[in-house]
Amino acid sequence: MADVLTFADLSNLSADPPLYGVIGHPVAHSRSPALQLAAFQAAGLPAQYPRIELTPEELPAAVEAMRRRPFAGWNCTVPHKPALLALVDARDPSAEAAGGANTVLNENGRLTGFSTDGPGWVRAIREDFGLDVRDLRILVLGAGGAGQAIACQCALEGCERLVIANRTPEKARELAGRLAPRFHSTKLLGADLRLKAIPLEEAAIAREIHTIDLVVNGTSSGLRPSDPPVLPARVLQPHLCVYDTIYQPARTGLLRAAQEAGARTANGLSMLLHQGALAWEIWTGRPAPLDAMRLALQQN
Repeated sequence: MADVLTFADLSNLSADPPLYGVIGHPVAHSRSPALQLAAFQAAGLPAQYPRIELTPEELPAAVEAMRRRPFAGWNCTVPHKPALLALVDARDPSAEAAGGANTVLNENGRLTGFSTDGPGWVRAIREDFGLDVRDLRILVLGAGGAGQAIACQCALEGCERLVIANRTPEKARELAGRLAPRFHSTKLLGADLRLKAIPLEEAAIAREIHTIDLVVNGTSSGLRPSDPPVLPARVLQPHLCVYDTIYQPARTGLLRAAQEAGARTANGLSMLLHQGALAWEIWTGRPAPLDAMRLALQQN
């Protein structure tokens, strides 16, 4: 099987053994095949799991082809998550909250969309820092893509405080407005103090950082080794935990700056592991073989 398939290849695929995969644009970089195939092998379940490159224009027809082929399920990466949500038959609350689907389950032609990004991130924070999201005051950098999914999960978990920072402040305010009802509670802080939208600017963040426990980068800044840190070390403090959803490179500019400031750090490999494990559990109804999946990520 070719390393990356296209829309034209879908009609040539056999559904024996059971067919899964990951769709995206681009998708050649995805490490999901190593992760998921290791899980199927460890469980003694035969499976196929190709990468499939689809343009946004091809997505609707491709989803129908994958429904009929049939794919037992699939993962989805950028930029298709929001559009995929409109093409499934049913939406899990996780996908509704995140505004996109990264996992689909196909049950006899009925497609259900899920988002395992947020729940996977919660598991990652617990694994990397030994902390529970609901107990934390959290600063999320970025209000789209990963940032949006994580901010939504923070609201679902009922975190102590959430500050959303975005380069376009209007987008942060719009996201905060959608999440506001979940921050009206009997907790000590009022909703206006528990949830805040600010510009992704050094001065604005410096005013908030002393009331933050965990900083999460949900932007794409750091994907290139030449990218400057999304926050400089002078803004960060030793009491912080800093999590970058980017896992390649393993040490982004933000993580280097955080280490310089004395903060604890982790990258997005643990989130990739746990969101993938949750997807596998949705497809199979079994507990994921985490050790095998973790080893596959370390070796690929």
